[in-house]
Amino acid sequence: MFDKTKSFIQKKVQKAKERRAARVIEKAYAIVESTVGEAYVDTGVKVLIAVVLGALVLTLLYALFNDTIMPNVVSKVQELFNYAG
Repeated sequence: MFDKTKSFIQKKVQKAKERRAARVIEKAYAIVESTVGEAYVDTGVKVLIAVVLGALVLTLLYALFNDTIMPNVVSKVQELFNYAG
């Protein structure tokens, strides 16, 4: 009688362990397959691209102002204040 009860309990415990292990495995697969962390990587790449493009635009504007716009402004101002003639 006790042997049957013992084996019955052991089978139930084994099935419970298997179910628990199956649930843990399912949760692990769900965590591995989830894409929750991808937003952080995407955002980081977008910020990096924005910084690089911003630096490029600022460099081009600086070169444009120094080579083209500022010499014209300086000559116009000198002509404006040229009282000699």
